[in-house]
Amino acid sequence: MRYINELREGENINGIYYCKAKQNLKTKAGKSYYSMMLQDKTGVIDAKIWDLSNAIEHFEANDYIQVVGQVTSFQGNLQMNISRVRRAQEGEYDIDDYMPMTTKNREEMYRELMGLIDSVKDTYLNKLLKMFFVEDKDWLKKFVNHSAAKSVHHGFIGGLLEHTLGVTKMCDYMSKNYPIINRDLLISAAIFHDIGKIDEIAPFPVNDYTEDGNFLGHIYMGAEKVGIAISQIPNFPVNLALELKHCILAHHGELEYGSPKKPAIVEAVALNFADNADAKLQTFTEVLGTAPEGETWLGFNRYFDSNIRRS
Repeated sequence: MRYINELREGENINGIYYCKAKQNLKTKAGKSYYSMMLQDKTGVIDAKIWDLSNAIEHFEANDYIQVVGQVTSFQGNLQMNISRVRRAQEGEYDIDDYMPMTTKNREEMYRELMGLIDSVKDTYLNKLLKMFFVEDKDWLKKFVNHSAAKSVHHGFIGGLLEHTLGVTKMCDYMSKNYPIINRDLLISAAIFHDIGKIDEIAPFPVNDYTEDGNFLGHIYMGAEKVGIAISQIPNFPVNLALELKHCILAHHGELEYGSPKKPAIVEAVALNFADNADAKLQTFTEVLGTAPEGETWLGFNRYFDSNIRRS
């Protein structure tokens, strides 16, 4: 198949793509047409079907469709002009070709994360971590395959695992260089800090906010889930539970960034810095990955509040 990031204006297309969105619209003359957003693992492209003839088999959003058409350009962006469509059958496509995915090996990342979990010496925290990351196989499968965001950073399959591991490794570094840090608490908080995203964001191919996510958000839901699990461990220290939940609740650092609390202990401060650093560096990585080759200045980016440049 031709991936979306390989398409060029004027090229004829005959391939299978995932229909992420579909609208039935009308031209100014009152003629019906379809406006779609097609997706594969390399990106999305706007697509139009101007002639709703017998060559257009019925399909809906979230279907995999085989399309025949041509790549055109509209207002400086590529667009597919489609003349034939049929719904693809199972076995004709591999889902991994259509959903954005981590470039790293998920099994290797999980093993590395387990190494960090095994390094937590506190028996209560170690038990809590293994309740999620060892004992609950169904939950673990969701975690390993989930994205860390709808957009901005790590918005791909395996993104939550990749981001969690990145944050935890930064926290491990901090704990080794600043003796005032309770390493077991910080490592545990880093591993747990975004687990609420499993309930906040629906899995691919939807990858959009759930009802719970819109109403509550991942920070609250993550802290609540950890609190429920703690209640199942006899004699879990009260202060340790409070400190761990505080780190989760404060990991965005500022109230205006969604944190119910601002960091009050050093472990919460360290987690906030690690989370912010990993998110921003990954965001910059993704911006550079989609920028045209040869361009140095890439324009204003609202996430960095700056005109950014390739170094």
